[in-house]
Amino acid sequence: MTAATVVFALLFYFATAVLAIGVGWRVYDYARTPAPLKIPTTPAPVTRGGVALRMLREIVFFESLFKGNLWTWAAGWMFHFGLLLVLLRHLRYFTQPVWGFVVLVQPFGIYAGFLMVAGLAGLWLRRVAVPRVRYISTPSDHLMLALLIAIAASGLVMKFVSHTDIVSVKAFFLGLMYFDWQPLPGGAPLYLHLSLVALLMLVFPFSKLLHAPGIFFSPTRNQVDDPREHRHVAPWAAGLDSGP
Repeated sequence: MTAATVVFALLFYFATAVLAIGVGWRVYDYARTPAPLKIPTTPAPVTRGGVALRMLREIVFFESLFKGNLWTWAAGWMFHFGLLLVLLRHLRYFTQPVWGFVVLVQPFGIYAGFLMVAGLAGLWLRRVAVPRVRYISTPSDHLMLALLIAIAASGLVMKFVSHTDIVSVKAFFLGLMYFDWQPLPGGAPLYLHLSLVALLMLVFPFSKLLHAPGIFFSPTRNQVDDPREHRHVAPWAAGLDSGP
């Protein structure tokens, strides 16, 4: 068992624990945060079914961003769609046998990394070139974009420049899942890629990337626009109106 195998095995166990516990806690915190006001962004649905449909359009098509700025929408959708294909393609490293839809997505996932980089480059250019966006951008915003680009770029290097023994990589990750450690193949691009992915897992629960689960708890999106029909009272305030 090489030192690299032990180091990366322990690193991914730790990063997975931080990711799972951190995201779980933040979602729990979002869920228990009071929403005392009716503040859906209008025009808003007046039924729960309409809210569900609106959320679906927002998550899949980025509807509000499309209405706000087409260039930002294009860059953001390119990145997120490319990321989805890449994640689906990477499921082959964690499943045996590989699921059917994962096999089907493999040809598309190969080139989705380029789509990711293009979308991220557009979003980064926006933060630098648009004065009002540059003014509100923080160092962490730039670091997150740099980290995501580095992850995608290092993955593309392993695919098209310095090839990696993917069979051994899969054996390594399956070994982690079943607590049967297998040796991790060598190579600087692989070590760099895995280190960056682990770093992303560690910082994800504490970053703005939490908009992924956070959108489901946004009162501007998940509330029904029925203030005339029903009085909105937050659960924690329900007893305050009872009086003496």
